[in-house]
Amino acid sequence: MRDLPQPVLSPLTTASLFLVLTVDPGGEPVVRELLADLAGLQRSVGFGYPDGRLSVVAGIGSTAWDRLVDGPRPAQLHPFRELRGARHHAPATPGDLIFHIRATRQDLCFSLGSEIMTRLRGSVAVADEVTGFSYLDQRDLLGFVDGTENPVGQEAADAVLIGIEDPAFAGGSYVIVQKYLHDLDAWNRLPVEQQEQIIGRRKLSNTELNTPGSHVDLNTLTDPDGTERKILRDNMPFGSPGRSEFGTYFIGYARTPDVTEEMLRHMFLGDGPTSHDRILDFSTAVTGTLFFVPPAGFLDDLANEEELPTAAQGSADAGDL
Repeated sequence: MRDLPQPVLSPLTTASLFLVLTVDPGGEPVVRELLADLAGLQRSVGFGYPDGRLSVVAGIGSTAWDRLVDGPRPAQLHPFRELRGARHHAPATPGDLIFHIRATRQDLCFSLGSEIMTRLRGSVAVADEVTGFSYLDQRDLLGFVDGTENPVGQEAADAVLIGIEDPAFAGGSYVIVQKYLHDLDAWNRLPVEQQEQIIGRRKLSNTELNTPGSHVDLNTLTDPDGTERKILRDNMPFGSPGRSEFGTYFIGYARTPDVTEEMLRHMFLGDGPTSHDRILDFSTAVTGTLFFVPPAGFLDDLANEEELPTAAQGSADAGDL
């Protein structure tokens, strides 16, 4: 079925690999062939390890779309929109492809990522590569549980998967990724009570606080009828103690990018009396890219696409304002 989704709704896992790539001029045929073979490649690597729950989701960026696909564009696909607030900046960074690889074992993520890059090497450049891991009881490196409000079941499908509003791309999704680096020394100097007011949750129990202007408050969006607008997050901690690098890789899937973009506007530009999300005083966004995640059947058909002219502007998507 052409509208069968990629495994966006797979359960959260304990290991991940994020590969963000740009497509070299002339590399389009190799990329199309790899995307068409991706599901089979995942099955081959994961077949002997069913408990590893290996999966991969592939997304295509705005500029790369017209180079790879002969036909209409997803209705809301556009470059990531850079945000400049009074104090903090959400940059737009290059990215034509994303591969979001998940498993319960890091070696399976590594193996599939290696196979993908073996196929693509010489046709792409790596814009970013992050190895993510599950930390303690699903906490980020700031010490708080992450992903508590993720929708589940049909609610998740309704929040994430495109339907009749864009029928040519039903079963697809949009995904925004950002890499955040944390100043843990400064964060850990704060009293726990102050950390909790910034986040909007208790650190130990994970119970939500009624704290206007908190991270939770700024990321809670509702429709006029009171219905909360949801996205599906699969954020992962990453880091290197030896380099004093500690971060969170934010990845948010949604039926429309409008929801995630509104959350980011609240964080970086403020909302009402709140000038910005105070978590940004300790967490710096260093990347930002928007991708469309086609249905699985759409990827299967890419190998049959006729050769398209290479875009004169190249592959790097620097975003628009």
